[in-house]
Amino acid sequence: MLFHKTYITAASSEWIVLVHGAGGSSSTWFKQLREYIQHFNVLLLDLRGHGKSEHLAVPGSKGYSFKEVSMDVIEVLDHLNIKSAHFVGISLGTVIIRTIGEIDASRVKSMILGGAVTRLNLRSRFLVVITKFLKHYIPFIWLYSICAYILMPRHKESRSIFIREAKRLAQAEFLRWFKLSTEVNPLLRYFHEKEIAVPTLYLMGDEDYMFLPAARKIANEHEHAYLHIISNSGHVCNVDQPDAFNRVSINFVYKVSDWDKTQAELIKTLKDNQLDLNNI
Repeated sequence: MLFHKTYITAASSEWIVLVHGAGGSSSTWFKQLREYIQHFNVLLLDLRGHGKSEHLAVPGSKGYSFKEVSMDVIEVLDHLNIKSAHFVGISLGTVIIRTIGEIDASRVKSMILGGAVTRLNLRSRFLVVITKFLKHYIPFIWLYSICAYILMPRHKESRSIFIREAKRLAQAEFLRWFKLSTEVNPLLRYFHEKEIAVPTLYLMGDEDYMFLPAARKIANEHEHAYLHIISNSGHVCNVDQPDAFNRVSINFVYKVSDWDKTQAELIKTLKDNQLDLNNI
């Protein structure tokens, strides 16, 4: 089972599950945890092969599927008897959350997708091709550092945190997750065409040039989706602008939890800017 840790509060019965991205770990949520646990119960976990779940790496395995790593998370929910929760993810963790919703939408009260990976554009596909070629010739941590710089050119703290966490991965594990990321586009295409009827907040940095355009498009097209753009932030917006990320995400969970109308009415109201996500 994945390494996990829970924080229980008497202030709420709502659960938030934090899902980190590839190469990260639960420690990348350190700027959210103190604020979140004042409002909700929180489940932190390390994905397969990451952080303190490194023992779950499968020797000899060439790769994983998104369904496999998503079922790892559901196994923890079942173990803790958490029937449903609000999911907050960053980067590739947003694809895992979306996959959990596809497996069983009843487990997902809302999705907050930070730096959401919704489609690989020309730049990101080019980056994947170059990385696939270079992985045979240079150490994986060099590759990760190059990718981190391309994704986050102006945000040194975010880069350093994710590079630090990636150093803990074995090279074989890095290659498994890299292979998983290269196969994401067909899955994202399917997600784009089939919306889950769950309130969804896309939290994107205004400098996330690889993924913001696609998130903007999908938020406009999907009935249950809402987009909030965080200023002066890149791809890893929970690290770049944690105060804004925390404020908006917490307020969204409150709006979803307290809303006594249908989910469609909630999202319509959000899209019409009649609810201010900047005020809790």
